[in-house]
Amino acid sequence: MKKNLLLYLFIFAALINVFTYVYYSKQQKYDTEKIDSLATKIDTLKAELDTTTDNLERADYFSLEQNLNARKYFGNEGIDELIIKIRDGVYVQNKSPEGNPLVHYPKINGEPFKINKIKIVNHRWIIADFTDGKAWGEVLIKYFIEDNGEVTYETMETLLHANSMMY
Repeated sequence: MKKNLLLYLFIFAALINVFTYVYYSKQQKYDTEKIDSLATKIDTLKAELDTTTDNLERADYFSLEQNLNARKYFGNEGIDELIIKIRDGVYVQNKSPEGNPLVHYPKINGEPFKINKIKIVNHRWIIADFTDGKAWGEVLIKYFIEDNGEVTYETMETLLHANSMMY
């Protein structure tokens, strides 16, 4: 009986060792494949990030934040505060009941036009998007910093998208 018990224990231990060996060898292969897959994914994501960064830099080329010549015009000091002041000045004009006066279009269907987004292109121009909730357009604005620090605005051109007026 003792011999049979030792034989069964030996066979059981051998089977456990075989199963353990197979499990860990497959686990190592699986881990290696997963690491290779993740490394490939990382490389792909890095390439996409580089492309996105390049596209962002190209899109941001025409902006006061990135335009060194425009920044030099203002002396490179207080640009961030100036940008906020210019943006706030445009948005404050949205409070008019007739709509933003920088948009030279009258109310359509009783809703005034208001500026949604602006981009300060350089030390002189702003491009803005406006809407009345249904019709959309863009406006090109010229701005000036007066000697007393106030910002004045002058509309250069407006464009109302005709296809946005079809409701």
